[in-house]
Amino acid sequence: MLIEQPPILYRLLYKDSIWRIPVEGEKTVYLTFDDGPIPEITPWVLDLLDQYEVKATFFCVGDNVRKHPDIYQMVLNRGHRVGNHTFNHIQGIRKFTKRYVENTRLASEYIDSDLFRPPHGHMRIPQYLTLRKKYKIIMWDVVTRDYSKCMTPDKVLNAVKKYTRDGSIIVFHDSIKAEKNMKYALPKSIEWLKEQGYTFKLL
Repeated sequence: MLIEQPPILYRLLYKDSIWRIPVEGEKTVYLTFDDGPIPEITPWVLDLLDQYEVKATFFCVGDNVRKHPDIYQMVLNRGHRVGNHTFNHIQGIRKFTKRYVENTRLASEYIDSDLFRPPHGHMRIPQYLTLRKKYKIIMWDVVTRDYSKCMTPDKVLNAVKKYTRDGSIIVFHDSIKAEKNMKYALPKSIEWLKEQGYTFKLL
C-alpha cells in the first residue's frame, strides 16, 4: 500500500500537489499514462481508449516527444491531455535543483502544458517549490506498478480494484517495460471501473 496508494504523510510532503479529485455526487476517476510517447505502445493505448470512449492524460517524456512528434500529435488529435514528465525521465532526488528545473524547462519546449508529474514521484523540496509556481503538480491516488517485474498482469488489475475510490488518479505506463502487464490489465480495469459506475474525466 505504501506504493500503490501513498500514505497521508507522503501526501503532506507535497501538500499542494493534486493526488485525488473527488466530484460531489459523481463517481469519478482520472486515467493517466507515464513515460511515452513511443510508437511500440502508445498507438495501441490510444486505439483501446477510443474503443472504450475514454479520455486520459499522458505525462510525456520530452525526449520521446522530440523523437516521435507524430505519436505525440496523435495523442492530442484523439482528444487527450498531456503533461510534462521531464525531458530525460530523471529523478529529482538524484539531481541538483538547477539541473532538474532546466530539464523540465527543456521538456516544455516540446510539451505545451501546465501539468507536471515528477518521474518516480520524488522531488527535492526546492524543486517542488520552484515547479509549483508554473505547474499544477499531479501525483496519484493509485499507481498500478505495471512496469514492475515483481507484478503479474492479475496483480496489476487487482491493484486497481483494491485501491481505486471516488476521485482516484490512476497511473499506467505506455512503455515497453509495462507492455505485458498493461495490455492485460488496462482493458479489464476500464471494464471493471465502468461496471462500478465510474465516469472517466480529464485532469
